Amino acid sequence: MSNIEKSYIDSLLELLDERKYTAFMHEIDEINPIDAAEFFEFLPKERIPIVFRLLKKDTASEIFAELDSDLQEQIIKAMSDREVSSMLEELYTDDVIDMLEEMPAGVVKRIMKAATPEIREEINRFLAYPEKSAGSVMTSEFIDLHKNMTCDEAVKRIRKIGLDKETVYVAYVTDQARVLEGVVQLKQLLFAEPEYIIGDIMETNLPFAYTHDDRESVANMISHYDIIALPIVDKEKRLVGIVTVDDALDVLETEATEDIEKMAAILPTDKPYLKTGIFETWKKRIPWLLLLMISATFTSAIIQGYEAAIGTYAILTAFFPMLMDTGGNAGGQTSVTIIRGLSLGEIEPRDVLRVLGKEICVGAFCGITLAAATFLKVMALDFRFQQYTIQDNGLVQDNLLIAAIISITVFFAIMIAKTVGTLLPLGAKKIGLDPAVMASPFITTIVDTITLMIYFTIASSFLPF
Repeated sequence: MSNIEKSYIDSLLELLDERKYTAFMHEIDEINPIDAAEFFEFLPKERIPIVFRLLKKDTASEIFAELDSDLQEQIIKAMSDREVSSMLEELYTDDVIDMLEEMPAGVVKRIMKAATPEIREEINRFLAYPEKSAGSVMTSEFIDLHKNMTCDEAVKRIRKIGLDKETVYVAYVTDQARVLEGVVQLKQLLFAEPEYIIGDIMETNLPFAYTHDDRESVANMISHYDIIALPIVDKEKRLVGIVTVDDALDVLETEATEDIEKMAAILPTDKPYLKTGIFETWKKRIPWLLLLMISATFTSAIIQGYEAAIGTYAILTAFFPMLMDTGGNAGGQTSVTIIRGLSLGEIEPRDVLRVLGKEICVGAFCGITLAAATFLKVMALDFRFQQYTIQDNGLVQDNLLIAAIISITVFFAIMIAKTVGTLLPLGAKKIGLDPAVMASPFITTIVDTITLMIYFTIASSFLPF
């Protein structure tokens, strides 16, 4: 549950109980803010605001940024307006925005009221960016330089303003209008001659993104270029913020969680499982369950349409689960692979013919292999190698023919599943939908319906009714 040992947590609690506050603050200063935030989860709720007030200003802000939203809300409510204002000055802008997005409207109103005009203006500017855009996750705490500076002047500027910045390892070069011109690594500055000019050593061919770009694509850019921060510019290419690698990791985790929930036919939620209420969980799950249940009526309709065939050859019903599961599994494999490729930028909708051709070839190999295995399984386990079976109605049942029908159905079910599993995610991406919506549950329902239609069509063609 926690990265810090229980014995250490007990020792911190003991220091508080014995009112050894100086020793407690020293211990908290020595551990990672994330671990310190976990320690606060072990405190009784009524003690959290009191203990938080013991912390140093900078330590408190670092820990506050790592706390869960419910603990942040509790601390904010216990603070005076002056304390809230002081806290906002210590927090990075992106952490403030993340906090405000999780807070109730009443708490947000109080925070905005306590903020200084400058902070309030900056918060409003960030909140104006669309949800899930690069602007909504960037921070404005970055180091900017001018190309006419010397390396010595640049290092002095970093020492002067770098303490309050998100990162000091990269500095961005802008002109008088704040237009992005290049980037300089701290390593370059440290090893360059003091009199060198920034414009001579800066990199001008640097990746960047716009404020309205999708945050997931920005996170993928950071991963692709293996950088610690990506500059974010407006339409005039003026530098307005950066997205750092830690924020990119949070975005990728959030997006991956959303995709997993969508692929499991659940509406995404931004709360941890244990902190999501029963009613809220029900609301997230029931829409897709209703939709899938309604769509499954097509399967029932097909079965009802072939009652005569089922009545004559009841053995056909025994293979429904195997056929439907095989098709659903094959479609699920393909859809997950395609969705992952789309998410990582490995596949684009324009690659549809190449992807479909590959999946059809894979489907053919899988279909032939499984069809052969199915034939052997049906004859060996279900019919015990008996070619004919006499039914109660006196009809002679050709077991070899039925095994062949089932095997042929398996082949076509896999081919159809691979095709559907390829086209649906790519089609969703093409029209601007999240490909994860077209995942296993949805594809399985479609493939089940088509598989039964193929099954009964082949059976009707070869079996006498």
